Amino acid sequence: MGGFLPGAAALAASLAALLIWPSAAAEGVRRGLSLAAESIIPSLFPFFVLSALAGELGVPQRLARRLSAPMGRLFGLPGTGAAALLAGVLGGYPLGAAATSGLVERGALTPAEGARLLGFANNSGPAFLIGAAGAGVFGSVRAGLALYAAHVLAALSAGLVMRGRGRCVMSTLPDVPQPRPGAFARSVTASVGNILNVCGFVVIFSALVSALEAAGIFTRLAGGLSLASGLELSSSGALLTGFFELGGGIGALRGCSPTRTNFALAALIIGWGGLSVHMQTASAARGVSMRRHLAGRILSAALGAAYAAALCPF
Repeated sequence: MGGFLPGAAALAASLAALLIWPSAAAEGVRRGLSLAAESIIPSLFPFFVLSALAGELGVPQRLARRLSAPMGRLFGLPGTGAAALLAGVLGGYPLGAAATSGLVERGALTPAEGARLLGFANNSGPAFLIGAAGAGVFGSVRAGLALYAAHVLAALSAGLVMRGRGRCVMSTLPDVPQPRPGAFARSVTASVGNILNVCGFVVIFSALVSALEAAGIFTRLAGGLSLASGLELSSSGALLTGFFELGGGIGALRGCSPTRTNFALAALIIGWGGLSVHMQTASAARGVSMRRHLAGRILSAALGAAYAAALCPF
C-alpha cells in the first residue's frame, strides 16, 4: 500500500497535466517524435540489429573464450559479459540492457551475474554523445569525444566499484552455437520491436515534460534549484528536464555558456540517463533485477561529471 499511493498520485498528476494543457502535451509529442526520427532511430536501430545478429551468430560465446580472464579479474563476470558491455558503450541506451537480458535468457549468464553486469553495461553511445551532445550543444566534435571518454571511464569505474565480492560462478565456457537460417531476419524483427519501445518512452516523457512546463512547475523548480546551487537558470532547467528524459535534457543545454560546469552537467545528465531510460531498461532487461542498474546510474553520473570536469576541452 505504501508504494501504491505515491504511484497513484503521480499517475493522477500526470493525467491532470495532460488534460489541462493538451496543446503543450501535443507539442511535446511532436518534439519527441522529431527527436526519435532525427537522432534515436538513426543512431540506435543499426546497433540493435547488429547486437541481435551477434547473439544469433554466437559472438558472445566466442568473446567468452578470449575475454574470460580479464572480465573475471576486473568485474567478477564471465567473458560472455564483454558482449553486453561492448554493446552498451558502442550502441547506447538501452542496448546494453537488451544484450544483458539476452545473455541471461540463453544461459550464458546467471541472473545474479546479469544484475551485476547491468549496473555498468547499459550506457549512452558515441553517436549521441559526439553528435547530439558534443557538436549539437557545445559546437565541437572534440567536446563530444571528451564526453564519450568520460562516460566510458565512469562506466568501467562503476563496474570496478560495484564488483564487491562478486565471483564468476560459471566454471565452463559456453558452447558456440551453430548459425541457424533466418538469423538476419529474426534480428531485424526483434530490433523493430525494441526501437519502437524506446521511442514510445521518449515521446510520452516529452509530452509530460511539456505539460509540466506549461503548468509553470518547471520554471519554479528551476528557479529554486538555480538559487540553491548557483547554476544558470537555463542550466537548472536542463538538469530538471534531464532527470526525466535524456534527449530533452541535453537539448535544453543548447545556448548555455560553454563552461566547465555546464560540460560536467552534461556528463551528469548523460550518466543518469533520465527516468525514461530507466523505464526503457526495465522493459528491455527481462528477467534481470534493476537494483544494481539504479545504483550504477547514480554512480556513473557522479563519476562522469568528475571525469568530464577533468577532461573539459575549454
